[in-house]
Amino acid sequence: MQTLAEGLRLPTNGLDYAILAIYFVVVLGIGFMARASVRTSLDFFLSGRSLPAWVTGLAFVAANLGATEILGMAATGAQYGVAVVHWYWIGAIPAMVFLGLVMMPFYYRSKVRSVPEFLLQRFDRSAHLLSSVLFAFAAILIAGVNLYALSIVVEALLGWPQWVAIVVAGLFVLVYITIGGLSSAIYNEVLQFFVILAALIPITVLGLKRVGGWGAMSESLTKQHGGDFMTAWGGTGIGDANPLGANWLTIILGLGFVLSFGYWTTNFAEVQRALSAKNLSAAKRTPLIAAFPKIFIVFAVMIPGLVAAVIVPQIGTPDSDLTYNDAIPLLMQELLPNGVLGIAVTGLLAAFMAGMAANVSSFNTVFTTDIWQRYVVKDKPDTYYLRFGRLITAIGVLASIGTAFIAASFSNIMSYLQTLFSFFNVPMFVVFIIGMFWKRASMKSGVWGLVAGTAAAMVNYFWIYKGGVIDIPSDQGANFVSAIVGFVAGAVVMVVVTLFTAPKPEAELAGLVYGTESPSPDEALEEADRAWYRKPALLGWGAIVLAALCYVPYSF
Repeated sequence: MQTLAEGLRLPTNGLDYAILAIYFVVVLGIGFMARASVRTSLDFFLSGRSLPAWVTGLAFVAANLGATEILGMAATGAQYGVAVVHWYWIGAIPAMVFLGLVMMPFYYRSKVRSVPEFLLQRFDRSAHLLSSVLFAFAAILIAGVNLYALSIVVEALLGWPQWVAIVVAGLFVLVYITIGGLSSAIYNEVLQFFVILAALIPITVLGLKRVGGWGAMSESLTKQHGGDFMTAWGGTGIGDANPLGANWLTIILGLGFVLSFGYWTTNFAEVQRALSAKNLSAAKRTPLIAAFPKIFIVFAVMIPGLVAAVIVPQIGTPDSDLTYNDAIPLLMQELLPNGVLGIAVTGLLAAFMAGMAANVSSFNTVFTTDIWQRYVVKDKPDTYYLRFGRLITAIGVLASIGTAFIAASFSNIMSYLQTLFSFFNVPMFVVFIIGMFWKRASMKSGVWGLVAGTAAAMVNYFWIYKGGVIDIPSDQGANFVSAIVGFVAGAVVMVVVTLFTAPKPEAELAGLVYGTESPSPDEALEEADRAWYRKPALLGWGAIVLAALCYVPYSF
């Protein structure tokens, strides 16, 4: 297991611990307040579909802004340089806009309680069951990554062994999710969004000051790693060498299309926040509102990674006892005075809880509604499924504690996450996208598309890349290729299976395939009466244009 370098113990004092204690009291208080609104399973799993767009929008971005995002993207910045912006401006914003404008109407109007349940309506039970199992498994693995990321911070804060930090932190999250369900998770995520920013901004500002500003940092890193380290697209020609180990084609197709759309449009940990919105308009605006802070958060995670690479030029190499994941704890120790240090530690713990809570709350929904209620114990009173949801939450947290130790074997946890996304999210995305836009796609094509996409991505990663059949320069480059391979394999198999199997009756496709949905009179009235700044299309295109403009200073 990777352990935090011994020299990274944080010089915390009573003021730092007091700030941390106040935060934990507030989090538990929100959980107990949310408990009063949990009367049915719908309340527990989807907040009764009653939340306003600004709440679900901030929760949407906070659920993604977990400890894996902060530690992992800072690690990616230290390892690959400015290329980390691709994960935001091309690897997130277009897919978030597509989710809001194109896919949320399908999800919300169908009244599904989870993403796999949509596949049940569009395809058949086999596609639904397989996608439910794959998603539940992936959610536990990803929650484990968040637990491991937290253990790095707690080890730095208290000097606890990682296994102790993992167990204690997992049990705390279990308490507040079990008490208040999704409402507790979402309202805490809104709080955590601001706490996380309060932690990252001082690290970013003081880090830049420490290395003499952006210009001095760029000059230092260019000398160490070459000119392409401080550009987004420099050296990404096909056949060229660059820090990321990927060319422009694999970045655009592998990350910008397949991995990105696969994650943002089918990952229920995110989509669940939009499904809890009070109406379709709020559901559509949820990822669009989240897109704007997402554009700028990259600076708060990339710059600390770059600063760490200047302070410790050998970080992540055999010549240093620091891994790339240590970039943020290193800067916390080096730069922050007591009090501010307490806020930073609290922010990272908040990030961890946001990320883990998102995955655990989506896991308990999918396991309860899509597996247990649908296939194991049917037709029980609603109170039974509410109790079972709380029970499976506890089981999910315990399983996450186990998978945290898997994540600990990776020096860059973001590489590990991208590997999981290429295995599980990409095959689900190809099934969704073909099913939504091709009426002829048969009922059996869904399950075989999932099988083919998952198998092809795993074969590419474990045999072709790890086995050295083809030389791919980096783990991230291999993930991009795995995503493309999984997408193409899933799509080809779906088309072939469709040619030899029966399509779903057209009468059953209403509202499930593009062009067959018909807005209700209430939706049409709502659309016509909306203020200009609340129109989804305007929000969506505004986010895309802004993200494209951000690329200009860092292109070459």
